[in-house]
Amino acid sequence: MADLIYVENNTLKRVYTWSAKPTTRTLTIADLQANKGQKKWTQITANTPEEAIAADQAGLDMIICNSVNTGLVRSADTPQFLTASIGLPDFATESDILREAFRCLALGADAIMTARSMQIVSALAKEDIPVMGHLGLVPRKSTWRGGLRAVGKTGMEAYELFQDFKRLEDAGGVLVEAEVIPGRIMKEISQRTGLITVSLGSGNGGDVDYLFMEDACGDSENPPRHARAFGNLMTLRKQLADERIKALIAFRKAIEEGNFPGEDETAGISDDEFSDFLDLMNKS
Repeated sequence: MADLIYVENNTLKRVYTWSAKPTTRTLTIADLQANKGQKKWTQITANTPEEAIAADQAGLDMIICNSVNTGLVRSADTPQFLTASIGLPDFATESDILREAFRCLALGADAIMTARSMQIVSALAKEDIPVMGHLGLVPRKSTWRGGLRAVGKTGMEAYELFQDFKRLEDAGGVLVEAEVIPGRIMKEISQRTGLITVSLGSGNGGDVDYLFMEDACGDSENPPRHARAFGNLMTLRKQLADERIKALIAFRKAIEEGNFPGEDETAGISDDEFSDFLDLMNKS
């Protein structure tokens, strides 16, 4: 994949949201499709405005959030391509999923992710909704794989996985999160599908390289094998927690020892005004 170019977006695209509000985006579906196999894109999770802003300032192309956080993330008013991931147990029926998809699109999502059936993918696609599926290791469905493990480690399983990619594409999917697939298998499949492949733990053979925010920033206690920490937020959070406890202990001790509140933290009054107050109190 050495010939792929990592893209820094300098030109924003003018688009309308599904609620007919004009805005700008780093990418559109048309950009992703036109440049499949030619350019490498980046994606990170972002579930707060602060995370969306950080991703924007870092120059990342795409962000993905839990669908319930779509409005919160878009309140940051950043231009990244945003996928809203609809949680498996949260929206049970097809109508529930369609309703949540349209809600997220109205709030500014650009695509919808679902790990549900091909029937659900087709229902969304029929409404011209860009759909991201989820293939390979789907952690919530890992019981079917015998636990958390790479998918496609044998020739037959890899071929069956490719058939899943074909079914997803036939159902109307546009993108796919491809999780924990052997790198060589991912590269071959990506070259043989029209889906925009988003690699999470599947090597650099996809169209988009993806990590969770907490894993990339070193904010995970037990990061997965495929993750790499590029920061150390966990240590900083531990330092913050320790400093908070230290400060509260000192606060308690200062009160017990009569050192707080002190003169500097207490409003004053002149001696004359205080004397007048005491005279009035004594006369009452």
